Amino acid sequence: MQGLHIVLLQAGTPSLMNQMMPFLLIIVVMYFFFIRPQSQKQKAQMSFVDEMKKGQQIVTTSGILGKISKIDDSIVTLEVSPKTYIQVVKSAISKELTEETLKEKETK
Repeated sequence: MQGLHIVLLQAGTPSLMNQMMPFLLIIVVMYFFFIRPQSQKQKAQMSFVDEMKKGQQIVTTSGILGKISKIDDSIVTLEVSPKTYIQVVKSAISKELTEETLKEKETK
């Protein structure tokens, strides 16, 4: 019995670093595949919203197409059809309406 005890002691237990390695690896993978791309996307959206200007064709997050006619602090007035205006908050604007966006819409 003492021989078995000595063999087990010689084998040793895994170090704390070896035990934590899988968890650290999972955290690193999650950062590079989930957290980092999301923060880059958020920065790009914030810069787009900050650089909007009058006359630009845009799409809101709810799918409304319109042309910017007026920009206040956090409110944007859109012309959705001739002489028809709606007001939305800046954060509701998703992206600029371009030819590529229209082609995507037609292919769906």
